[in-house]
Amino acid sequence: MEKVKVGEVFSISDETGEDQDVEVLGVVTIEGTEYAAVGFLEDLEEETEDDIDIFFLKIDEDGDFSAIDSDEEFDKVSAAFDEIFDEELDEE
Repeated sequence: MEKVKVGEVFSISDETGEDQDVEVLGVVTIEGTEYAAVGFLEDLEEETEDDIDIFFLKIDEDGDFSAIDSDEEFDKVSAAFDEIFDEELDEE
């Protein structure tokens, strides 16, 4: 399976079954599991000072996305992405 790449755009279904386009903002591997940080493409394309919603998705061996199962797992993934995004901001 081809790896998920930053900048890749794909559609996910929301809770109402409506498709939403999202863009991959970052990818990290934690303890052998790959995760992607994604944001809604519509929000990312708007030029605004408002914060955008970022979601974390687990990527399985087949490249399929799923929700994170627990608060503990979410906290671990969130901390890893915070560290990555903070490093990128420091480089700018």
